Amino acid sequence: MTQVLFVVSECAPLIKTGGLADVAGALPQALAAHGCKVRTVLPGYRAIMGGLGKTKVVERYDDLFGGPATLRACSVHGLDLLIVDAPHLFDRDGGIYGDAAGLDWPDNPERFAALSYVAAMIADKGAAGWVPDIVHGHDWQAGLTPEYLHALGVAVPFVFTVHNIAFHGNTSAERLQDLRLSSDRFDADHFEFWGQISALKAALAGAAKITTVSQTYAQELLTPEFGIGMDGILRARRGDLLGIVNGIDEDVWNPATDPDIKPYKTAAGKAANKTALRKTFGLGKSDGPLCVLVSRLTEQKGIDLLLRALPELLAGGGQLALLGSGAPELEVALLEAASEHPNVAVKIGYDEALSHKMMAGGDAILVPSRFEPCGLTQLYGLRYGTLPLVALTGGLADTVINASPAALSSGVATGIQFNPITAQALGDAFGRLCALYAQPTVWKKMQSNAMKQAVGWDTSAAEYAGIYAQLRTAAA
Repeated sequence: MTQVLFVVSECAPLIKTGGLADVAGALPQALAAHGCKVRTVLPGYRAIMGGLGKTKVVERYDDLFGGPATLRACSVHGLDLLIVDAPHLFDRDGGIYGDAAGLDWPDNPERFAALSYVAAMIADKGAAGWVPDIVHGHDWQAGLTPEYLHALGVAVPFVFTVHNIAFHGNTSAERLQDLRLSSDRFDADHFEFWGQISALKAALAGAAKITTVSQTYAQELLTPEFGIGMDGILRARRGDLLGIVNGIDEDVWNPATDPDIKPYKTAAGKAANKTALRKTFGLGKSDGPLCVLVSRLTEQKGIDLLLRALPELLAGGGQLALLGSGAPELEVALLEAASEHPNVAVKIGYDEALSHKMMAGGDAILVPSRFEPCGLTQLYGLRYGTLPLVALTGGLADTVINASPAALSSGVATGIQFNPITAQALGDAFGRLCALYAQPTVWKKMQSNAMKQAVGWDTSAAEYAGIYAQLRTAAA
């Protein structure tokens, strides 16, 4: 049994801002089937402490980056957790990364350095007798872990997964001492990035293996366009870089058992959910497809492209039901579109139960992202027979079979991809979508294909387990 320590800043269903939490919540259970026992070290945010139930203090820290802290062990929702209970860092109002106004917490470097430092301490001395064979960090919040492992002289292999390279975790070099980092390693080979400390670069330089969440994204990261300043170090480490596509929790996202919808096993069962969804959003009947979108409202997610291409969808009789929040100017523009068009409905915010209803009731799920490391919403769509219309990038390219003439004639298409990633190409894709929807036999075949596609974690979990085994053998 390989003992693995996950180091992560959010984990579903306890705390979630995006797909990282879904991965952290689902992958440990999938790894168990492949001989891996995962424990997850997670910050003790105020939002989760009250729901942990009984915890056991397994370590105490007199000064964890500015105050005392404890490490608490518990099991919740089938997850074995080690909670960094540091009130001076994590017991506060607002979000887990920023305040109520959306501004980053000014002490985020210390907050997530503390998470990484505790992870290294667990690798060094264990937690209540448990010592990991592998430490697996996720995104920049876990990025300083290999520096602390090095400082402690710990030889446990470190695996790092890039979920979104756009976030570097950079801070001023003046914080070197505060973050307990060695000035001797503040250089281009370790964690220096344009004169700043970069948690992300520390991870990319110090990891034994680097993974990211799709094969296409792994190749995209090697380019200046997608590498966002880290393409150089990634090219230098390309021999240790692997793309492993994400999966979803097939128990949570299961149209046959989903408590938030009218359950169904075939696409024919979507009709009642579509009627209910239209009622929820105040939409009438229409001849075209009901498109749904659940997303952060940012330019990265292509929301500005959607706004410009929307007339093409509406001209084909299509409808849009959207749930999300983000950039204020995009929220305003979407609400204006909804006020002007009876076939557009927008709800600002996030509602997990409603997102399930949207997957069940929609005909198509839209993911027009400019870049998308993996994406999970298209996988939810496939599972629910809600055909993905996606940009040709990252994991979207790897998980959706485009309805090209060849794929349609072979009967294997599961959705629509568009490229280049422009408003015009998205508008053209809306035209293709409406044309396919008008062909019931073709549409039903695509829905059937989508619902049969493997979207769970088993294959990917086996790949991670293989990496762990390889590193354990090399370290022996």
